[in-house]
Amino acid sequence: MTMTTEGFSFELQAQVGNARAGILHTPRGDILTPVFMPVGTVGSVKSLAPTELVADPIDAKIILGNTYHLYLRPGLDVIEDHGGLHEFAQWKRPILTDSGGFQVFSLAKNNKIDEEGVTFRSHIDGSKHRLTPEVSMHIQGVLGSDIAMVFDQCPPAQSAPRDHDVAMRRTTAWAKRCAEVERPPGQALFGIIQGGLDVGRRLAHLEELQAIGFDGYAIGGLSVGEPPPEMYRVLRGVAHKLPTTNPRYLMGVGTPEDLYEGVLAGVDMFDCVMPTRNARGGTIFTSEGKLQIRNAKFRRDTSPLDPNCPCYTCSTFSRSYLRHLLKAKELLFSRLATIHNLSYYAQHMRGMRQAILEGREPLPRP
Repeated sequence: MTMTTEGFSFELQAQVGNARAGILHTPRGDILTPVFMPVGTVGSVKSLAPTELVADPIDAKIILGNTYHLYLRPGLDVIEDHGGLHEFAQWKRPILTDSGGFQVFSLAKNNKIDEEGVTFRSHIDGSKHRLTPEVSMHIQGVLGSDIAMVFDQCPPAQSAPRDHDVAMRRTTAWAKRCAEVERPPGQALFGIIQGGLDVGRRLAHLEELQAIGFDGYAIGGLSVGEPPPEMYRVLRGVAHKLPTTNPRYLMGVGTPEDLYEGVLAGVDMFDCVMPTRNARGGTIFTSEGKLQIRNAKFRRDTSPLDPNCPCYTCSTFSRSYLRHLLKAKELLFSRLATIHNLSYYAQHMRGMRQAILEGREPLPRP
């Protein structure tokens, strides 16, 4: 069974092996896949304005917002006053919101789970809150995201088999409840597959979610402590089994190599804080490898961060200047480094997409 939200569809354009190139059609614009989605946790991709995110070469077609964080701060009343997250953040393109499940289990203090939902204390002020599938969908409805995620239980990948069985059962039950909640017009809903590192569990859970029917399917609970080869093994066994007519989303992943392996496995959509968080700490992704710009060897280096990158940072400033900004703790550094890292990720994804459209193998590695 496949759910169809009006104005939302996935068009498969080309395939090389399991790697896919397509177009995700949404009411707020088309998204070319495979795609990396910058993370805007609290309604902002850290250090960048929307104008910088939509400019080449980043040209972000979709960003993420975080249900848990936005619910706690600034609160639904504030966002409702603006008519939703798009107007609040002045972002005109699509937004995907997660359900808050991962944050409740990883960030919230003293959380207590039961069959109905989770009671937790805010990591901000310790205040007590209750999150259920219905509450999560209500929050995402107020946010007005273009893609909402079902409320799921996300155990660490290396948890005991019994813990994964419980999480799968709860996630299926909660997914059904999410699907029954009325959503704003045009808001798609994705199901989330759990099951840890056991491919059989993952495929069994996929069958349960397909029986409910969703606009897209996400692989959750990976990149949470397991070795990368184990994650890649699971992806190779699961991703290409997801419905071919729906977008496939790998949540919270990851490095440029992770994106490469995910695309090879058949994934269409990715998100991760890595390029933005690493940028602020001075770790730069380039076509010549990763570099730490604070290192002393860059003190008098007049070359750009990446000679093969056309972004504003690389076409304007030297490694020496950027190192100076970082060492001096100037705010400008975060902006310039983030522009570059997101540009690198965007170009990495576009390069793989173009290779798929042209039928070229192997796909370009990071």
